[in-house]
This record gives sequence, structure tokens and C-alpha cells, in this order.
Amino acid sequence: MKNTTLFLSILTTALMAGLFYSWSISVMRGLKTLPDREFILSMQAMNRAIQNPLFFICFFGAAIFLLISCYQQFGPSLNREYYLLIAATLIYLIGVPGLTIFGNVPLNNMLDSFDVNGSSVDSLSKMRLGFEAKWNYLNNMRSIAAILSTCLLLFAKIG
Repeated sequence: MKNTTLFLSILTTALMAGLFYSWSISVMRGLKTLPDREFILSMQAMNRAIQNPLFFICFFGAAIFLLISCYQQFGPSLNREYYLLIAATLIYLIGVPGLTIFGNVPLNNMLDSFDVNGSSVDSLSKMRLGFEAKWNYLNNMRSIAAILSTCLLLFAKIG
């Protein structure tokens, strides 16, 4: 059971790392070229679309599998694998759900409540300026956290 849970921890954490990384290196770079109105409409649509069962299974599944893996590894003689799992879990919990819930989601909600119809060019520009750089920074931090967690999990398993 330990191996299955650790495998699922690695798989879901790696999937989240890939998702955030791909947004950083392709999606956001493509959206950067759009005018403000189209950028906002595109982000609104994607932020709504990503809220689906497959995303939530990996996003929350990684946290659950990581916590279970730590519990299963806990024992009278704590070894290197246990400490790597603890580090991976803490980095993931703080760097992925933590940043998402307290950083990206409030920004997404702010953007989602913005009505582009009838908005002036100036208000569109201000909304984008208040969103894009902060959101990209947080997404890059989520990418790093998920990648680092994945590496630590792999070291715990194969190292």
C-alpha cells in the first residue's frame, strides 16, 4: 500500500507541476500578446473552465496522497525517505494549494467579477495591470513548488 500511495503522490504532484509549468511557458506567453479586453475575456473563460473534476482530483488528490504517504512512512525509525516526504508535502501544501487559495483564486475572482462590456480602455488596462503580473508571479511560484515537491518525492522513492 505504501508504494501505491507514494506512486499516486508522485503522479498527481507531477501532473500539477506540468499544468502550472505549461501555463507559465506557453499559455500566459500567448495571452500576453492579446489586447486588454481579449486578455481579460480569455482569462475569465479559462479560470471558469479549469474548475472541473479532473483538475480537482489532481489538485486536492496530491495533497491527500502526500499526507497519507507521510503517515504510512512514519514509524519508530524515521529515515531519509520520511524526511523527504515531509519536505515534499510541506512545499506542496504551502506552494500549491496555499498560494492558489490565498493568491490566485482572489485574483481570479476579482477578474471574474469585472464586466468588460462598457468598460473604458483605461479601466481595462488598469484591471489587467492589477492582475497579470501578480497572477504570473504566483503561478511561477506554484510551478517551482510543484516541481520541487515532485523531485523530492522521486528522490524519496529512488534515492
